[in-house]
Amino acid sequence: MRIVCDATLAFIKRCNILSAIIKVADFREQGACIKFCFNLGKTGTEYYEMLKTAFGEQAMGPSQTFQWFSRFKAGRTSIDDDERSGRPVSGSTLVMIERVRQIIREDRRRTIDEVSMLLGISHGTCHKILTEDLKIRRVASKFVPRLLSVDQKLQRLNVCLDLKENTVNDPSFLSNVITGEKP
Repeated sequence: MRIVCDATLAFIKRCNILSAIIKVADFREQGACIKFCFNLGKTGTEYYEMLKTAFGEQAMGPSQTFQWFSRFKAGRTSIDDDERSGRPVSGSTLVMIERVRQIIREDRRRTIDEVSMLLGISHGTCHKILTEDLKIRRVASKFVPRLLSVDQKLQRLNVCLDLKENTVNDPSFLSNVITGEKP
């Protein structure tokens, strides 16, 4: 029993959809194939078998295929997915990364929750921007860059050299350093 008709198979071949070596099958293309088969009057089972033949392991699953069939049967004409409810994906855009950087520069003691509330993004997205995109981490309740810039390294070197020079020139210099320890 041959389910795939020759006209449908020829159409699929003309569209370069049927190939022996299909690595990644675009679901949008499969939606177009389902719509084509629906317009030909095929049943859901027939075009599911056709999708399996054309796309192999990359074919949509049966439930998703039959769901598309139901959509077309209900009068749908578009092969694009519907808009989804919920928060839109706006997290790691360049603009958002720059806004997070600006907020942290203004006050390095801000928490991830505070930054995420100010910008209206999720805690996880804010954490990802701080750690992966901006490469900063929290040290002593402040966000600091993970790696020092060349200027910062030179400044630290100069401070250390000054401290060393003060220690050599004034042996009592270290006794003037205030520590948290009691005498």
